Amino acid sequence: MAQVLEFKLPDLGEGLTEAEIVRWLVEVGDVVAIDQPVVEVETAKAMVEVPCPYGGVVTARFGEEGTELPVGAPLLTVAVGAPEGASGSAASPSSSSSPSSPSFSGKGSGSGAESSGGSGNVLVGYGTGAPAARRRRIRPDRLDRAVAGAPVSGAPVVEAQVVEAPVAEVLVAEAPVSDGPVPVVSPLVRRLARQHDIDLRRLAGSGPDGLILRADVDRAIRTAEETAAATARAAQAPARSQAKPSTPSAAVAAAPNGVAAAAGAERIPLRGVRGAVADKLSRSRTEIPDATCWVDADATELMAVRAAMNAATGPSAGPKVSVLALLARICTAALARFPELNATVDTEAREIVRLPGVHLGFAAQTERGLVVPVVRDAHTRNAESIGAEIARLTELARTGKLSPAQLTGGTFTLNNYGVFGVDGSTPIINHPEAAMLGVGRIMPKPWVHQGELAVRQVVQLSLTFDHRVCDGGTAGGFLRYVADCVEQPAVLLRTL
Repeated sequence: MAQVLEFKLPDLGEGLTEAEIVRWLVEVGDVVAIDQPVVEVETAKAMVEVPCPYGGVVTARFGEEGTELPVGAPLLTVAVGAPEGASGSAASPSSSSSPSSPSFSGKGSGSGAESSGGSGNVLVGYGTGAPAARRRRIRPDRLDRAVAGAPVSGAPVVEAQVVEAPVAEVLVAEAPVSDGPVPVVSPLVRRLARQHDIDLRRLAGSGPDGLILRADVDRAIRTAEETAAATARAAQAPARSQAKPSTPSAAVAAAPNGVAAAAGAERIPLRGVRGAVADKLSRSRTEIPDATCWVDADATELMAVRAAMNAATGPSAGPKVSVLALLARICTAALARFPELNATVDTEAREIVRLPGVHLGFAAQTERGLVVPVVRDAHTRNAESIGAEIARLTELARTGKLSPAQLTGGTFTLNNYGVFGVDGSTPIINHPEAAMLGVGRIMPKPWVHQGELAVRQVVQLSLTFDHRVCDGGTAGGFLRYVADCVEQPAVLLRTL
């Protein structure tokens, strides 16, 4: 007899409370193996694949792609103890008294959907191991009984039925719409509706069997806002007609939350990576009394040293070293001299916590937004090792494969905004760190060198620091040491 087990969204660590479904990797009716990835989700830290701890047949999925689910919300249900598929599925084997009962195929490749909250209507995926003209379906009557735990004619509870039809056709078991509970699976959808006073019973869901999705609620919210805006404009029209003519401008109305918005303005949800960045920057500005100091430095000698290092040939030459790697190595040397900046503030205990090791974060711009990968134990690495790790983490960031552990735990951040063609900036500290070093573009500028005016490669360095952990003298000393190492790389040799 099969047992239906519910797999919930697990705790992904690092204080994450929710995740957005990016892509389902299985369909309803697919056979899954233990620890097989079943869904790809995006958290505030990274995009990860979530493995299922059960092996069996997927009987239901909860949440469309693009839906945000809180930790602990159901992801899918799996019937454990279904017959092992002829195509080599990893479901737990079970003896059957019905020898003609066919087996399930491996991974689904057709259109997917989810159980509709008790209606029994299921959209079934198709196994890739079966011929192109065959597809497999769990009969809804047997699925309902499987979930209830009742055997079906002495055979395993979850049973397959082979139906001859083209693969591209979508199977939906016909069932009348009942007057039961509101067809909503996601707790996030219910919470969003409550926050905006949306009556879910008045909405027509666009999901399978009328399932109400987040897109339906978002559409209702936009409609309500547009209606409120139109009402406000209509109410203001008589007052404007009695007033003196003014310069024409775009129609502006007050949104329900009090934020002024022009007619037709686009609203972009702050969620995922963008939402996490917004929360962290807001918290940094709110909690940290920061200050910024900056200095221009002559980077001509540093660029010449880098060119000589990368021009070296022979067995000991090694890989190319980037400017960012050299600056990172300079930062670790500076933090060894000024450990006050490699710290954090415990506000509850009212203590400054100086950290023993340097975990160096560096800002990286990706298609998903700004992320800060962390080079672990940077204080134990040389420039070549730091450069290799930066290159590896940058590639993972571009492909969206950074894990939460690779994006957290930093103690100091290096921000090279010069790649955007700007000279300077005032960085916002990456909470809960105590400082961030910003590096502008390196470009030829007039510079007094050895008493004469010359064209030199100049860079602006800016340090934003938490004024609770140190005073301006310490921050200035740190920045001056970094500038000295940039101008005279031989200074750095003393600490190597």
